[in-house]
Amino acid sequence: MELRRSIGFFRATTMVVGIIIGASIFVQPSAVTASVPSVAGVLIVWAAAGALTLIGALVIAELASAWPRTGVVYVFLRELYSPVVAFLWGWAMFWTMHSGIVAVIAMVFARYVGTFIPLGDVGTRATAIAAVLALSAINYRGVREGSTVQAFFTSIKVIAIVLIIVIAFTFATHTNGALSDTAASASTLPSGRAFVLAMIAGLFAFGGWHMVSYAAEETIDPTRTIPRALVAGTLIVTALYVALNAAYLRVLPLATVASSTRVAADFADAAVGGHGAQIMSALVILSTLSAVNGVILAGPRVYLAMAQDGVLFKWVGAVHPHFRTPHRAIALQAIWSCVLVATGSYRALFTRVVYTEWIFFGLLAAGLFLLRRRPGYNPPYRVWGYPVLPVIFVLSTAAIVINQIIAQPVQSVTGLAFVLLGLPVYYIWARNPAPPRQT
Repeated sequence: MELRRSIGFFRATTMVVGIIIGASIFVQPSAVTASVPSVAGVLIVWAAAGALTLIGALVIAELASAWPRTGVVYVFLRELYSPVVAFLWGWAMFWTMHSGIVAVIAMVFARYVGTFIPLGDVGTRATAIAAVLALSAINYRGVREGSTVQAFFTSIKVIAIVLIIVIAFTFATHTNGALSDTAASASTLPSGRAFVLAMIAGLFAFGGWHMVSYAAEETIDPTRTIPRALVAGTLIVTALYVALNAAYLRVLPLATVASSTRVAADFADAAVGGHGAQIMSALVILSTLSAVNGVILAGPRVYLAMAQDGVLFKWVGAVHPHFRTPHRAIALQAIWSCVLVATGSYRALFTRVVYTEWIFFGLLAAGLFLLRRRPGYNPPYRVWGYPVLPVIFVLSTAAIVINQIIAQPVQSVTGLAFVLLGLPVYYIWARNPAPPRQT
């Protein structure tokens, strides 16, 4: 039974935009501004983070055009390096990176629902679990249904963000924001160390840009659609992020942005008055629903590919005879994400392992240099600016990983050890492997 191709360019682009814009852009500006306390520095960092994300998207675009298969990053790592490297990616995805993302975003969603309806701790967890189960059920029924929900929430979210930006620059006239402060607006460039720290904080808000590639076999004309969606989606998000941060700085002083734990709510309070917090809470609810739906849609495609390769339970690789979705993989992800929410264990797992994702991203970019030497390698799409842009991306990922290890050595080593724990598991599975799919 084959998967159904239902994702066109618009829906693929809304997946990119919707997954990236979660709750982080309403929090991370404080971390960025604290590291580079000048208007010029802040805007440069957000633009640079978007540019680096775009380079990564271009790398994924070329690989997706070469291997338009379900669970594409897993397939890339398998074909570029070895099945064990691919397995470690899928292993980390299921136990922490993607299931953890689902749990984290669902909890953020529930906490913001709590600003309208008092929930308490148990109610918050129950609301988060209900969101995971409801969105998983929608994606269980079909990729068309899941991508339609994604397109709806993303469109509403983008419109709301644009309106916020317009309000900041049109109606919020009585402000003492950083943009009107001559000293804060001075074109002062940050130090190298501060810039790296700010970039890491900014890149966290760009997470998930690669996930649209997971559903390649459900995408219409994937060799063209996925590259175009990756580029368009990343450019849209970068423009929104730079403009939204400019809006924050138009209304709030630099020190307020740097120290705030709720910068978006503080911005809304200053721009529109007493109901600002409620307005931003509603926007965060929309953003988190869109982001968690996108991750729920994308992740199970990797587990499907793993099962079909014989390195995961065979039954996980089933495709529903009517809905034509990886229904068992979706259910498995939903169950584990709900366990993480219920126990609260996602915090420790996710924060320790999430940085390792960049190790795999660096491997993907480095793999392009291996591919270009292969006889007969002729993908429909090739990265612009090769080899300069892939080199920049590889060096940047190395800087991110090294910085994380230096800054938090115990936590980083623990996270890396968890990923490597997949090695003995892989060799147990690989004793009697199923024949891998032909690519």
